[in-house]
Amino acid sequence: MIEFKDVTKVYDSNGTKALDNVNIKIEDGEFVFIVGASGAGKSTFLKLIMHEEKPSAGEVVVNGYSSATLKKRKVPYYRRTMGIVFQDFRIIPKMTVYDNVAFAMRVIGAKEKDIRKRVPYILQLVGLSKKARSMPNELSGGEQQRVSLARALVNNPDLIIADEPTGNVDPEMSHEIVDLLTKINNSGTTVVMVTHEHELVRSFQRRVIVIQNGQVVSDTPDPTYAQFKTKKHEEVTDMYYYEEEVKQEDVAEVFDNLEDIVNSDEQNGGEQ
Repeated sequence: MIEFKDVTKVYDSNGTKALDNVNIKIEDGEFVFIVGASGAGKSTFLKLIMHEEKPSAGEVVVNGYSSATLKKRKVPYYRRTMGIVFQDFRIIPKMTVYDNVAFAMRVIGAKEKDIRKRVPYILQLVGLSKKARSMPNELSGGEQQRVSLARALVNNPDLIIADEPTGNVDPEMSHEIVDLLTKINNSGTTVVMVTHEHELVRSFQRRVIVIQNGQVVSDTPDPTYAQFKTKKHEEVTDMYYYEEEVKQEDVAEVFDNLEDIVNSDEQNGGEQ
């Protein structure tokens, strides 16, 4: 479960609020779209979930971990309960598809026999079995995003956080990516997806939380979204879907320096 309790986040001294008194509860097994214009507070919302940032006021509770009590040294263990999918893929260029996915298991100390069993299963799930030995530069954008998704899934997380996962792929592939996330969600994994793609959200008819100026201005429950077509709702959703390209912000440091790690291992004679 994810719960925001009276959460406010202020980044600078002039008091500008990235999030302002947000109260949200996302139950285990839900699929939730987080939408809003650039600068609305979506990335801050994700950063607080991942404990990349701490709230200025209030409390964030995720999978039993509270922002009020979680120690810095425990954050890496906390993040193992979630998988993260980024818009810009963050695939290690010098590794095959197989090794990119396996790397996520190796960094947490998984046994090689478990890796050899788990990685092929996940690659089959995302439709990349035949690409296991391919290098990233041999893949399409959609295939690279599938690698990113496979890496997020391989450690069997309780929660998937997807930050604009369809931002760099075509509309057809966008639907395929969300279809995969839906399949994963149907198995019981909670999915929280940030997007600015209006039609994609309408097509999948899941719970939709709209953030504007740091506040939750609309929260449409999953079961009623398809029927919730009043003029007021149309105005709310249309108002916060701008045609401009949403600026991509980094939401975690989990895989930011993977290439540096690999290069360091190579220099020291380590195994990829």
